[in-house]
Amino acid sequence: MSVRNLDALFRPKSVAVIGASLRPRSVGAMVWARVLEGGFAGPVWPVNPKYAELSGLVAFGDVHDLPEPPTVALICTPPATWPAIVHKLGKLGTRAAIIFGEVKRSEERAVLAQTLAAARPYLLRIVGPGSVGVITPAFNARFAASPFPVKEGGVAWVSQSNAITNAVLGWAYARGLGFSHAIALGDEADVDAGDALDYLASDPSTRAILLELETVRAARKFMSAARAAARNKPVLALRSGRADADDALYSSAFQRAGVVRVHSLDDLLDEIETLGVGRVAASSTATLITSDRGVATLAADAFAAAGDALAQWPEAAARAVAEALPHLSASRDAPSALPGNPLLLGDDAKPEHFARALEVLAPHRDTGTAFVVHAPTHSAPVAEVARVLIENHKLAYRGLLACFFGGVDNATRDALHAQGIPVHTTPQRLARAFARLVDYRLARELLMQTPESLPAQVPEQIDCAQVQARNAVAAGQTALAGEEAARFFECFGLTVLREHAAETASLRSYQGGVTEGGIVETRDAPGCPETAAAVDDAKIVDLAIELRDDANFGPVFRFTAPSVDGLTAPMCFYSLPPLNPVLSREVVSRSPYARAVSSIEPVLAALTALSRAVCDVKEVAGLQATLRVTRTRAVLVAPRVTVAAKRSRLAIVPYPRRLEENLYWHGEHMMIRPIRPEDEAMHSAFIKSMTSDDLRLRFFGAVRGFDHSQLARMTQIDYDREMALIATAFDENGMEYTLGVVRAITDPDNEAAEFAVAIRSALKSKGLGRLLMTKIIEYVRSRGTRWIVGEVLAENAPMIGLAKALGFAVSRTDDPSVVGLRLALGESASA
Repeated sequence: MSVRNLDALFRPKSVAVIGASLRPRSVGAMVWARVLEGGFAGPVWPVNPKYAELSGLVAFGDVHDLPEPPTVALICTPPATWPAIVHKLGKLGTRAAIIFGEVKRSEERAVLAQTLAAARPYLLRIVGPGSVGVITPAFNARFAASPFPVKEGGVAWVSQSNAITNAVLGWAYARGLGFSHAIALGDEADVDAGDALDYLASDPSTRAILLELETVRAARKFMSAARAAARNKPVLALRSGRADADDALYSSAFQRAGVVRVHSLDDLLDEIETLGVGRVAASSTATLITSDRGVATLAADAFAAAGDALAQWPEAAARAVAEALPHLSASRDAPSALPGNPLLLGDDAKPEHFARALEVLAPHRDTGTAFVVHAPTHSAPVAEVARVLIENHKLAYRGLLACFFGGVDNATRDALHAQGIPVHTTPQRLARAFARLVDYRLARELLMQTPESLPAQVPEQIDCAQVQARNAVAAGQTALAGEEAARFFECFGLTVLREHAAETASLRSYQGGVTEGGIVETRDAPGCPETAAAVDDAKIVDLAIELRDDANFGPVFRFTAPSVDGLTAPMCFYSLPPLNPVLSREVVSRSPYARAVSSIEPVLAALTALSRAVCDVKEVAGLQATLRVTRTRAVLVAPRVTVAAKRSRLAIVPYPRRLEENLYWHGEHMMIRPIRPEDEAMHSAFIKSMTSDDLRLRFFGAVRGFDHSQLARMTQIDYDREMALIATAFDENGMEYTLGVVRAITDPDNEAAEFAVAIRSALKSKGLGRLLMTKIIEYVRSRGTRWIVGEVLAENAPMIGLAKALGFAVSRTDDPSVVGLRLALGESASA
């Protein structure tokens, strides 16, 4: 499951505490006390047959005695009681439960399995066991054993550790910081980190998500959820266990998902301040405003150490500051010089000078985010400087962050927080916190990058590779090596240096340049040792490539290379398929050898082709190869492929080539296929071809066009949860263009998929919309989804008529201008 019924957990209407008690130090007593202290406004029911009343409230002897089903149940009883309690709750209609008790012995694990089985028929969601609880301050829902009150804030906390959760909640409370939600996952028997991310990604009260975890369960769900969440809001993760062998794999997975990894609890805590309080649109640069030269130097050093950059002011900004603050020239070593960044207001600076600086810099947006770092002086007390920051914070276009040496009193801190101004105690903490914001922006940009067009692949060659692998498995082979492996990879455009040639060091001469796929074409040249020696001299590195089937993330690539100078550590990093040229470039950019390569295009093409082989041939369970990189070329050396009838699923669903279909439609050849990231330009042209009225009917409002990030979201889809099928053809110049697109986005529970369809305006009423709708209905049904639904403007009679013809039921919605469409896709849905 995923987000199903999590709304009951995070937006509760009533709660029952089963096992509530007054016995000191018991779990039931702690949880009961915290619920009451939180002040939950809905009904609160204690359940314990030993009491007639608890804390002035009527106690109930059994779950069946409750006046109505609680939306959330807090289970504080021993494990042996869980299956029966959960069965009763599910039958009543309770939708979520938190189990506080722990599972330690084998017999208790069997009881947990029975508990999950009891919950499943009722779709009752369980947090835990071994959870310290879930807190939602907006509802005063303190459903936890944690001793610390929690204020309302903009950051969600999700953790696998009870101890760290308690520590973080205490730290935040002492500093006046809050959370939208605080979730201790416990053993994740049901609700896990992926489920929490799925819910929080669309939670309007959550501006950022902080994860603390050691392992990822259900890697595909986690990656899909993390990628979706990171497109909407910052997601930062702290993983313990950096010394274990899989840590580099986690770093790669986080980066691929757009999650920013932090390496210390201090850094994660600082982000509660920066993200939970601030409304900072992180630019890549900042302007530092302070009064003291020593403070400025210290802060600039901190920024440099964190990898931040101070903005280079345009001359117009410098002149504007000089005119607005004329006293600055008298305090500078060179009176005729213009002020710059850091902006030194002088030892005698007054609070109004800070305000004036913000005002003058406001029109110059390329000065970046504003940072005020201030050590209290007689002429500029902290409280007064804080006051002018509060009064002028809206002038900081990219946001405003503050650092006050020695701290501020609670009232001043809370006043700054109320206006969205984060407050840090040292320049180092401020600089690192800002660096994480920049990391998030860069990670999000990488998620939105449009890959270069891929070279055309001949389907027959891919079919040949698939047949070769299947035949090998059927014959009882476990590996392809030598000539067999060479033929396999050549189907994907790769050039292979045979093993015997590598062993004798008689390298083939490189003639003929680059093939259509961007991979070097090599030809035998026996008797030409001079040419072979020249190529060998030009070798940059032998990159060892291994594909292994990880127990959690499925097939993953591991790239290793020797130390570049014999002193630094050998290169080693991981990457999750599928790879495209943009992602391959990101991998290559991490290598210290990249600077020595004249052209990295052959390397990018080689890595992308290897990824295609893994994605297109599911019998590939592993591979070992060396990619020999020269200054201008790349070639595989002695590859070996492990084949098997079955392997783990890829954590990220690759492009589903099986859905490609060639048709003959209205006198021309047409292809229907899933949309690809490199279709962005073509998709932009398609939208521009639609009339303004057609765009209004499709997007429910006036649309002038879409920018890169919006188009990227339309073309870079998660094939695990979304499908967009486009119909394309070729014009008289041989250029591919889009005729129409149909899209379906499935909820994380695979319960319902929401569709949308658009057709090139010139092609309306020719049956293309019906064809595409039929295709998407077939696809959604094949996934086992129960319903396909949609909404259209009531005036869109052609779409409503098509939906009725396809069997959709039409219904009213809360908006009289919009009608709902709904089609059952299976017997269970019809029932």
